[in-house]
Amino acid sequence: MPLEDHIGDICRKARLQTKTSEREAALVAGLPKGQLHEWETKGLIDIDVDVEGLAALVGLDVSKAKAIAGGWTPEPVELSRWSELRVVTTAEGFEVNSFVVWDPAKHTAAFFDTGWFADDLFKIADENELKVEHLFITHMHGDHVAAMGDVRKRWPDIQLHSDNSGAPQKSRVNPDEPVVMGSFFVTARFTPGHAEDGVTFVIDGWENNAPAVAIVGDAIFAGSMGKDFITPQLAKAKVQEEILSLPDDTLICPGHGPLTTVGEEKAYNPFF
Repeated sequence: MPLEDHIGDICRKARLQTKTSEREAALVAGLPKGQLHEWETKGLIDIDVDVEGLAALVGLDVSKAKAIAGGWTPEPVELSRWSELRVVTTAEGFEVNSFVVWDPAKHTAAFFDTGWFADDLFKIADENELKVEHLFITHMHGDHVAAMGDVRKRWPDIQLHSDNSGAPQKSRVNPDEPVVMGSFFVTARFTPGHAEDGVTFVIDGWENNAPAVAIVGDAIFAGSMGKDFITPQLAKAKVQEEILSLPDDTLICPGHGPLTTVGEEKAYNPFF
């Protein structure tokens, strides 16, 4: 799976975060203003772009930005280490990831976001004879919860976990009270920024001592982060405090793009 954001996307996000004008960015990048827009949109252009100078201007780590411009992608993840984890990717104009986790003994299960459509979630539940009891929502943006109505129609008693202000009080997450699901413990960590109700869910208790899994929504992507042009410093701080503080081998499951690890993001994500 390709990165969610190419180097042009990344520099544009950072430019808007830092309120750097197109004129100033184009000048430093060595591009006419119109071609800066083309490069930010496509990530490729026939003219050489001074990625180092532009990255420095907009507050990105220069060496990490160069690595992404040079084609860096995270190492492929061998999901067999997490045998009761499934990734479901649905598309409606663009792709979004949701996730299924279940206890191997009791087959109690949870969905993490729903994505655009519920068909594949239903298929996994049926094939593995799952008792779906929990629905964890990283944030209430439409692409992440489009199929929530279908999920709740099939499982009317499913327990919702969200930090959205519109959620019932009994459904609001509490970082001090992990959710126990068979052998798993699911701990909420507040990661607002891209969304006011942003939550990262950390899942511990995997068989064979497999590392923890962090379901992060759009707080961070492989090599990038979710859009936040209003409170970018808050968004970055929460990722640093709540996600990149986890052990390096923690598996990061973002809402878009490929899976990655804490260690790889510390080494290659130019926003951090």
